[in-house]
Amino acid sequence: MIVVFVLAAAAALAVLVLGHWYVWRRLVRDTTRGPGPARRAGTAVFVTGPLLMVTALVAERSGAPFWLQRTLAWPGFLWMALALYLLLAVVAGEALRPLLRRFLARRPAPGATAVPAPRTVPAQGPPPPPPGTPEPPREPGRAREPEGTAGPGRTAPAPSRRLFVSRVVGGAAAAAAVGTVGQGTYGVLRGPRVKRVTVPLARLPRAAHGFRIAVVSDIHLGPVLGRSFAQRVVDTVNATQPDLIAVVGDLVDGSVKDLGPAAAPLAGLTARHGAYFVTGNHEYFSGAEQWVAEVRTLGLHPLQNARTELPHFDLAGVNDLQGESEGQGPDFGRALGDRDRARACVLLAHQPVQIHEAVRYGVDLQLSGHTHGGQLWPGNLVAAAANPTVAGLARYGDTQLYVSRGAGAWGPPTRVGAPSDVTVVELASTHA
Repeated sequence: MIVVFVLAAAAALAVLVLGHWYVWRRLVRDTTRGPGPARRAGTAVFVTGPLLMVTALVAERSGAPFWLQRTLAWPGFLWMALALYLLLAVVAGEALRPLLRRFLARRPAPGATAVPAPRTVPAQGPPPPPPGTPEPPREPGRAREPEGTAGPGRTAPAPSRRLFVSRVVGGAAAAAAVGTVGQGTYGVLRGPRVKRVTVPLARLPRAAHGFRIAVVSDIHLGPVLGRSFAQRVVDTVNATQPDLIAVVGDLVDGSVKDLGPAAAPLAGLTARHGAYFVTGNHEYFSGAEQWVAEVRTLGLHPLQNARTELPHFDLAGVNDLQGESEGQGPDFGRALGDRDRARACVLLAHQPVQIHEAVRYGVDLQLSGHTHGGQLWPGNLVAAAANPTVAGLARYGDTQLYVSRGAGAWGPPTRVGAPSDVTVVELASTHA
């Protein structure tokens, strides 16, 4: 196991170093004439950025002092997103380079200007001196013109086509990456948008038709997203006036000691049938037992492998798979084993992969998060390889699965191609 971990870490480090070297080469080395202030500044950025990124990750996972986590998190995690899109933009730019070179090959070198030779009239002068005659003295203070300098009829100095192409493509790549990360960060910080979906359930009685559950997942309060963000999420959820609120894991990235004040606004969540909570994998990195106790004081009802009978259907919740490392993994038998299967059942489970157990126990609808919808495109392709459903509604036998993209973000406070959401799931009775 240790050998596998070391090999994986070495591979990740190699990818990190080679990726940054490649982008540095295209954006810094190839766009500068040689060693100088511009190249030194660019090199400093490409050395400092990855160092901040790695130290931010280590500080968060090692439980470093919270002030240090907050200091490193913003620049370190934003560099993580920026490095990804710089790499993608530079790779895309490789296809443009030969096209731009071919276009410029048909035109004069950019910036090159020919200095016309002045018209001269031959003048009569003294005959040339005989061979061996010493050269007459030059005027005082006048230096000899070095060979190869621009003169009449010569071409003025200009950037080479290769340098010009590198600057155009590199500038476009940098602008595209910065714009993408800027827009994606703004989308997270402004708060999640409300998404609505209707889910028909065959066993739901007519009296429960139109029952609305606000699903919020993956808030990820931590060194970047704090109390103001939590308040923004609470306001968004309450504005939907749901009948029930389901917080389906990954609420925090840090201890109760550090993040208790940031989570305090959750006490303001209001719904007719209350707010419920299940653990996500990140709770087990942050002290799950302490957080379960904390959310209880905030008015949320933790469902730890448990079930509650609401007036018209059962609501159950299971622990996250990460809890197995602490002997607190999911227990579907305890949560669902003795229930009345004539009643409809909604299950809260953080990870979509838990759907297969839900099918075995006859659950009608599972509500999950975890994937972030990929968060940073093309991360959705990676998420799709590890999860049965990345986002949205899907059916597995007689069980339906809804996966929220989540309200916050982990690592970079940035989303690209996977906007954050709070989803209002409206249950519909097929008998209505």
